[in-house]
Amino acid sequence: MRFVVTGEWSRNRLLQVIVLLYAVYVGLLWATNAALYFNKMSLAPSSVVAYYLGDAEQFTQPRTYQGLLEVSHFHLFAFGMLLLVMTHLMLFVPLSGRVKAWLISVPFFAGLLDEGASWMVRFGGESFAIVKVAGFLLLQTSLAALIVISVWSVFSGTQDNYAEGSGELGDDGIDWDLDDDEDLGAQPPKGA
Repeated sequence: MRFVVTGEWSRNRLLQVIVLLYAVYVGLLWATNAALYFNKMSLAPSSVVAYYLGDAEQFTQPRTYQGLLEVSHFHLFAFGMLLLVMTHLMLFVPLSGRVKAWLISVPFFAGLLDEGASWMVRFGGESFAIVKVAGFLLLQTSLAALIVISVWSVFSGTQDNYAEGSGELGDDGIDWDLDDDEDLGAQPPKGA
């Protein structure tokens, strides 16, 4: 953590290798996530309906409550851990606080939308199929953005943007000012 907060990660080759290799793993996860989705469905809402509600012509059954619960149980944990790491890296990229806030919040929202849409289609009806498609696309797009920005930040050599800011901290020691010219993130306490 010290390497990232102090900006030393631009000089620490092993930390850069770790971030790059993690980005490769997440890139492979991104690709397999798309492959799994397109193996079951397409971007057409009708394919989402057929997958979750069953299809008499293809002799497929609707997804069960137990099946959705098991998938959601694993996905919520895995998405949470993945997004915790990937969005945490966004705190240290040389971008404005407002952009960082979007890069952090959108992937979490997309993950919940993607996972929740499965339940909405199955138990709320076929009109929610478009929500599943939108959730999938938003999740994939936001993950791709996190991967690309993480890799770009390693090669840009300017990761010390995190330590800069207004110097005006809230009661919790966090600079919550989202002006375009300032960063979002915890600042070291004054005098530390």
